Amino acid sequence: EEVVKCHICAGELKAATSDLPFKLDMNRIVILKGLPVLQCDQCGEYIIEDAVMARIDEMLANADKSAELEILRYAA
Repeated sequence: EEVVKCHICAGELKAATSDLPFKLDMNRIVILKGLPVLQCDQCGEYIIEDAVMARIDEMLANADKSAELEILRYAA
């Protein structure tokens, strides 16, 4: 299995889940819960893989345009 290294500290990235906020414009924030990320076990830096990012883009595009704050559970 290929070990992915952190671009900040060169620590090892491991699969994890995280809740992350996305600011869509001045007055809109969407929080996505349970996102699969690769997180560094040394410095805590994380990366989001391309396939996950594509799904995030889809979910954000379909988010409620009138809500100032929306919380969505990530689903692949």
